[in-house]
Amino acid sequence: MSDRDRPVPSRADFPVLRPQSTRWSDDDRYGHVNNVVHYAWFDTAVNGHLIERLGHDTRQLPAIGLVVETGCRYLAPLGFPDQLEVGIAVTSIGRSSITYELAVFRAGEDRPASVGRFVHVYVDRDEQRTTVPVPDEVRAAVAHLVRG
Repeated sequence: MSDRDRPVPSRADFPVLRPQSTRWSDDDRYGHVNNVVHYAWFDTAVNGHLIERLGHDTRQLPAIGLVVETGCRYLAPLGFPDQLEVGIAVTSIGRSSITYELAVFRAGEDRPASVGRFVHVYVDRDEQRTTVPVPDEVRAAVAHLVRG
């Protein structure tokens, strides 16, 4: 099934919704948030949530999650000064990877403006080449995000 054929998720499909504000500089010359900004919101939501759940910066772990795959479907325009919420869910936890589904909602709306996919693969922090298992504390930090 292609991404276009997948049903559009709603707010209820995401165990966590993180507030996010648009910035004046997010709008492009066409008067809406530039597509690349959605990826920054995804990254900020995932890493902000991990830091809160772990109680420390993820960069302090012996293994770090690098983004190896990401994608986004744009469903509605956004612009400054929209107030947003980024939904976070986990669709898969493998030996060395975590796959997230994310969605950007205008505050209070049920239909997302964008839906994305974000894959972290864990590697040795210093070397950043050798794949390692997802740290147990990270697994525990995202367990509540797993969708069945």
